[in-house]
Amino acid sequence: MDFDESSAKLIPPEFLAVILAGFGNELLPLTANYGDEPSPKALLPIANKPMLEYPLVWLEQSGIKDVLLICPTAHRAALSNYIQSDSSASFASLQIDLQTYEESQDLSVGTGTILRHFANRIQQDFVLLPCDFVPPPSLSLTQILNKFRTDSTYDGAIATTLFYEGRKPDKGSSTDEWGLVPTPSPIVWDAKSETLLHIDTPDDADRNTELLGLRMGLLNQYPRVKLSATLMDSHVYTCRRQVLDVLQEKAGLDSIREEFIPWLCKPQYQRTKQEKYGRVLSPVTNALKQELALKHSTLHSKASVHLARKEDFLHSPPSDDQNHEHSRALVPDEDEDEVRIPASLRIGLVIHRAEGGYASRANNLHAYLDLNRHFLSQHSYSLPIDQESRAKIDQKAQISSDSIVGHSTRVEERTSIKKSVVGKHCVIGKMVKIAGCVIQDHCVIADGAKLDGCILGKGTKVGEKAELSKCVTQCGYEVNAGDTARNEKLDISDWTAAQTSEDDDGDDESGEDESEESND
Repeated sequence: MDFDESSAKLIPPEFLAVILAGFGNELLPLTANYGDEPSPKALLPIANKPMLEYPLVWLEQSGIKDVLLICPTAHRAALSNYIQSDSSASFASLQIDLQTYEESQDLSVGTGTILRHFANRIQQDFVLLPCDFVPPPSLSLTQILNKFRTDSTYDGAIATTLFYEGRKPDKGSSTDEWGLVPTPSPIVWDAKSETLLHIDTPDDADRNTELLGLRMGLLNQYPRVKLSATLMDSHVYTCRRQVLDVLQEKAGLDSIREEFIPWLCKPQYQRTKQEKYGRVLSPVTNALKQELALKHSTLHSKASVHLARKEDFLHSPPSDDQNHEHSRALVPDEDEDEVRIPASLRIGLVIHRAEGGYASRANNLHAYLDLNRHFLSQHSYSLPIDQESRAKIDQKAQISSDSIVGHSTRVEERTSIKKSVVGKHCVIGKMVKIAGCVIQDHCVIADGAKLDGCILGKGTKVGEKAELSKCVTQCGYEVNAGDTARNEKLDISDWTAAQTSEDDDGDDESGEDESEESND
């Protein structure tokens, strides 16, 4: 009998990963339905891999096994097929529980509402993350988990967040017609303790567009803070289970990122919130659970920041402003000559710097294109190994080394592909020019077409000698032969409207002909 294996089954998992996979309205028209067939955001390809694969592989590398994947009901079949397909070999050890909620693309449900609805399925500390976060190899989720383990065990921190340095898209790589590039919210943090103190919310910005308001309680507790307006929120939050209990009480907070996390920063320095929510956020914890967390952590050292010697406080008495806080906070231990500090209710902060590798969320068209192009810089194209795919690429076709061409894609003679991602099962005709594009699976591009800086949704058809520049197409969109478009989002409603208009014009002309004949 394998005693180690049987013992492992008795130990509850330390973390549950919760992945939110929504509609992705910021990525329209790529995520619009194609007829009755949905186009889930989570399955949009980045460098010819489904977007969802990146966070799933990241989770597996950290040792987390249990995943709660939440998506709209309309996307269940597509996501279920994906996680049960051969692609799941990349994250084979994960146990994925796929759950759905009722939502339409026109009427979205906030992330706070979704998490409240599924709170009964989360019985332990959890990691909340989006389906669109793509971490670099140098950024390990274990690093974030370890900070949470040590902070929550030693001084009662309730969460750990991840922010990263973003980068602006290459100038001219996309267009304003695709939508505005989101600007990060200003944040305030304490560098010494790596504590997130304040996030400026959209409501804060509306109330005062020029000034940043901070409470005196924050500045008294943390006199030296840092401010940044360039760090991006990854939407990766490692939290105590008790955080969900407070979320249930704060039913008016609809967005986790824009409302709840900014609010959750406040109990650590606002006394009224400490008194109201402190017992909920930090009940008496089990020593065994703390020991388990320390065993998992690779940052554990014997020095405890949760315990302080009485002599330290005797030799360094608090200031007058802090007397009340110290008298309330210090709790003597009956058995040892120590004082135990109540839970800090802090939110830890991990900052990933740009020099450590490119991290981003594919939560808008600009970032989606930029992420695909980033992987091209890490990739060197070579002809397919399998004979079937190799035979479909004409010897006279020119494909640059910083391009990716998917399996079973046909490329005809004298076609040029530069700095582009081309999906699987595409057909690209003769003398086609493609530069800086992302072309999803099953697209057909006819002879002589020219594409520059475009994103083509799955199954797009481009007619002969058509020219597109910085355009995004919905799945199944058809570009007529000879058409020209620049800086546009092309969806099927526009295409069908154009077809209807042409038919109406034809009817009018035939009616005029009949009228003229009758007059004759």
